[in-house]
Amino acid sequence: MIAASLVTLLASLVLCGAYLRLALHWKIMATPNARSSHKTPTPHGGGAPMLLAFALGMLVAAMAYAPWEAPYIVLAAVAMLLALLGIVDDLRALSVQLRFGVYGLACLVTAGYLLPAGGSAFASGLLVLAVALAMLWVVNLYNFMDGIDGIAAIQCLLACGAAAFFAWQKGSQDYALFCLLLGASQLGFLVWNWPPARLFMGDAGSIPTGFLLSGLALVGAVNDHLGLPGWLVLLAVFITDASWTLMWRISSGQAYTQPHRLHAYQRLARHWGSHLRVDILLALIFFAWLLPLAWISEIYPNHAFLLVILAYLPLVLGMAKTRPLA
Repeated sequence: MIAASLVTLLASLVLCGAYLRLALHWKIMATPNARSSHKTPTPHGGGAPMLLAFALGMLVAAMAYAPWEAPYIVLAAVAMLLALLGIVDDLRALSVQLRFGVYGLACLVTAGYLLPAGGSAFASGLLVLAVALAMLWVVNLYNFMDGIDGIAAIQCLLACGAAAFFAWQKGSQDYALFCLLLGASQLGFLVWNWPPARLFMGDAGSIPTGFLLSGLALVGAVNDHLGLPGWLVLLAVFITDASWTLMWRISSGQAYTQPHRLHAYQRLARHWGSHLRVDILLALIFFAWLLPLAWISEIYPNHAFLLVILAYLPLVLGMAKTRPLA
């Protein structure tokens, strides 16, 4: 496990650094817009070499240990296709309808493949649709939350590290390794994305990352590697901020489909004048509150969803607290 993770980390670090040079030379830059929290043009598309390093890590792990089971291959393959779409979008700005349609199809096909067959066709179809919609929301919210330096990579790194530890304790070695490889690829990218960022993830990274995290939650729940409540707690900051902001914008009659900078993490970054302080806050909330609750939910699964509610309550209050901030 450690060797494959180190290979992934080093590959991500080197490939992202090499891509940064090319992006500067080819002027593949993200220019500030209505949604941006940065003020100067910055190279983007760093998710592509990051995901390439993840794929390389999977290949090394398969050669060193054992071939990957089909669910992991499916998740990785679909994520690579979404990364390719993200690369095109980062370069040519595809239409929202096209991107949303492809994301939805990817989630629907993946949910249909990963969910076990059983029950009536109608009930199974409804379950697949519900799970696909939940996966689609995670894909989109991860894109929404990738708005300041470091935050998306840090969230994935923390969640995958915790998930790998929980799965390893239960003897789910392949699942733990998959999580470690994803986290290692994010850590290598984070070196270049650490505030002040020299490289952005772009849709080539945020969309596949959101997809992989939602897919891991599904695989973990279906195969008892890590319960769904655990994932809901580990990703609670992103889920709360994105969901609260969307509901607030809809209820207040705002043009919620338009780009904006109204997420709590964006308002805090402007209020404090620092991306790093928001990243540190995310890490503190994770280690002091969410990680212990996720661990307890694994130990006492009968009380897991009560623990999920407990995890989200202070986060919702925090959303309300930050609402007056400009």
